[in-house]
Amino acid sequence: MSAVSWNIPAIPRAVPPARSGPPGEAFLVAARPRVARSRAAPRRVRLARGGVVVAHAGAAEVLVDDSGEAAVVFSEKFPLRRCQTVEGKAWVRVEAEPDADGKCKIVIGCDVEGKWLLHWGVSYHGETGSEWDQPPSEIRPPGSVPIKDSAIETPLETSPNSEGHILHEVQIKFDKDTPIAAIYFVLKEEGTGAWFQHKGGDFRIPLSGSLEDGDPLGAKQGVKPEGSNAQLKEAVPGDKGPSTKCISEFYEEYPILKSEYFEHFVSVAVTENSETDKSLVEFYTDITGDVIIHWGVCKGNTMTWEIPPEPHPPNTKIFRQKALQTLLEQKTDGTGNAVSFLLDADYSGLVFVLKLNEHTWLRNLENGFDFYIPLTRVEQFGSTQEPHKAGEHKLDDKSAQTDGLISDIRNLVVGLSSRRGQRAKNKVLQEDILQEIERLAAEAYSIFRSPTIDAIEDPVYIDDPESVKPACSGTGSGFEIVCQGFNWESHKSGKWYVELGTKAKELSSLGFTIVWSPPPTDSVSPEGYMPRDLYNLNSRYGTMAELKQLVDIFHENGVKVLGDAVLNHRCAQFQNQNGIWNIFGGRMNWDDRAVVADDPHFQGRGNKSSGDNFHAAPNIDHSQDFVRTDIKEWLRWMRKEVGYDGWRLDFARGFWGGYVKDYMEATEPYFAVGEYWDSLSYTYGEMDYNQDAHRQRIVDWINATNGTAGAFDVTTKGILHMALERSEYWRLSDEKGKPPGVLGWWPSRAVTFIENHDTGSTQGHWRFPYGMEMQGYAYILTHPGTPAVFYDHIFSHLQQDIAKLMSIRCRLKIQCRSKIKILKAEQNLYAAEINENLLMKIGAGHFEPTGPINWIVAAEGHDYKIWEAAS
Repeated sequence: MSAVSWNIPAIPRAVPPARSGPPGEAFLVAARPRVARSRAAPRRVRLARGGVVVAHAGAAEVLVDDSGEAAVVFSEKFPLRRCQTVEGKAWVRVEAEPDADGKCKIVIGCDVEGKWLLHWGVSYHGETGSEWDQPPSEIRPPGSVPIKDSAIETPLETSPNSEGHILHEVQIKFDKDTPIAAIYFVLKEEGTGAWFQHKGGDFRIPLSGSLEDGDPLGAKQGVKPEGSNAQLKEAVPGDKGPSTKCISEFYEEYPILKSEYFEHFVSVAVTENSETDKSLVEFYTDITGDVIIHWGVCKGNTMTWEIPPEPHPPNTKIFRQKALQTLLEQKTDGTGNAVSFLLDADYSGLVFVLKLNEHTWLRNLENGFDFYIPLTRVEQFGSTQEPHKAGEHKLDDKSAQTDGLISDIRNLVVGLSSRRGQRAKNKVLQEDILQEIERLAAEAYSIFRSPTIDAIEDPVYIDDPESVKPACSGTGSGFEIVCQGFNWESHKSGKWYVELGTKAKELSSLGFTIVWSPPPTDSVSPEGYMPRDLYNLNSRYGTMAELKQLVDIFHENGVKVLGDAVLNHRCAQFQNQNGIWNIFGGRMNWDDRAVVADDPHFQGRGNKSSGDNFHAAPNIDHSQDFVRTDIKEWLRWMRKEVGYDGWRLDFARGFWGGYVKDYMEATEPYFAVGEYWDSLSYTYGEMDYNQDAHRQRIVDWINATNGTAGAFDVTTKGILHMALERSEYWRLSDEKGKPPGVLGWWPSRAVTFIENHDTGSTQGHWRFPYGMEMQGYAYILTHPGTPAVFYDHIFSHLQQDIAKLMSIRCRLKIQCRSKIKILKAEQNLYAAEINENLLMKIGAGHFEPTGPINWIVAAEGHDYKIWEAAS
């Protein structure tokens, strides 16, 4: 067991293995470099690819069979991490009737295994604010330890109950006429540092006082918490303090989910036999019980999953004609599961994940993607093509030039990989190769850089002046707050438009100015991201009439509505003469000229793609005049017929931003944002501090649109993940003292967010660190840029805290171009001043405002705090 995390089980979150289904259905992010097949001596290799991790080789050299018969091509042991969830409960009991010693008592406990501490403090009658005070020494249980000057920590005592179960409890005894108004606490598990709070905040137990002082554990005033036996009774005449009522005989239980992580491994070996021209693949894992390998094979330079021809291994099923699922055989000694089978030598690689049950899929821990196992051997460095020297590229065609660069980098990687066992001897050579790879990668990137962006030196962008609002800027008023109005499961009701409409008034009252609605068109996938007939607006979310009514309702409440426009790809209705689905019907009845030529799956006759391909559906060629004309007509129709005020552009990485400029100028949206998403920069598995290259790519796309659309600030989300998870808040300031994401360079076009339907919800591809969501919102809702709040968060226990931050943003007129001054960016603390009238801090470190301005606490919670300047 390596780690324990705690969750309140109000929203169960399964983590599916792929964007829209199990592995094998999702497109893979990048192609694997082509490996030359050779009968030369086999060697272990590691091929680096974006998106799909190629298996690591071990430090030892592989075995070489000089006889030309069986030889080990690959052998590796991969670490796995399995999560097992255990349910437990915590409880609070208040015994207000004095015991024989004249003392009242509070009992706090839980039945979950661990070393528990009560982190607590008190407040007194007449005090204002929410700062804790340390409790008086006479009510502190034995073993209590002061924490700074505002709280103490008391260990919970462990003892078995009558049924033999282990309980952890602590008792706090106090006089009935105590001047203490309330006790505040959270539970802390000392071994893991995990905290258990009440709806994202502190537990509060009023000992006496008027109902305006608050209610037990956050219950509504004067209302008995549901499911509890709390009672309100009149105070006894003569009681001290301003109390008119007090809590008696209160008892409440709270469920806890304990997520324990167990370390396992899976080992894979590939042995190639030159005589039979087959490869033997062997799997073994120490996980017991039923374990399924969900797998497919690939050929050549493609990462498309294929199903090999029969015979398949025993206990194998075909999964949706996309992949195979093979049940591993349990070892007779009960130590794990194993399977082995033969594959033809035609295949270059095998891709797999392990499946334990419907909701548990184990992937490569290095970056969370599928395992890739090479089935072929490679030639030695220099045997296929000598690398070009710097300056030797004289090709005019960009495609040919990049082909040469890719070949250079591939040869360098193979050369470095083939010498992994000679680290000391060839250290200088390896460093030279790495430097050459870095140079070539920089050259390749510069080829496709926008000519209007010369470098990443400051200033990369000078944002639009506050007094100027460019035509069709896509930024709205600059004071927008966006709500994503759906999650990954919203389509299941079939009446989502109706359900969302009932929340329009509430969302407006919270301060949202824009709601992002789900994809409206007929779609192969129920979520809407595989569109087919674009003019058919009857979807799984509701009918076209219900959609139009939804837009009207939000407009009546002063909220703009964004349509989710999927322009990169489209599912065909008909097959061509070769049986390929690339003929489209409906009003936009395109043929295969509308499909890009370099999408290998759909035999397009258009031009090459201007971006990355989405392999699950035909990628549309936006360079075609008839395609752009039809799309502009459709978007204008949506603006007029439905009433959309702007667009959220799906998979914007798939087509040139210049086409987006064309579409935005044709439709003049009030607000527009593109989903330009790619991987951040990592070195040896560690996120780099400098993410300028990542945000530059997003900025380049925005620039190609001529600023007519903004983009989701993926850079900021990624850096927030690492800063909060690892307490590395120094990451939140770049080398020039600015925010490190897009909002630090072009804030008026940066749409900041911490979660959406892909990263959170039931997909959970890149979930924000649990329990730290309010730190994330404290950051994006106080900073420049346009913040977007996820539906699942606003309709959860976080609503009250998020609403308070939104209110502060509106009241202090924080907008997308607000000025920011970073004050602290340290290991456990980040603090900043915005517009000279707001201070904020996140992290466990201590920070209090200083100077001549009178700062008043406006909001606070676990590891975050906001101040505003007194008027």
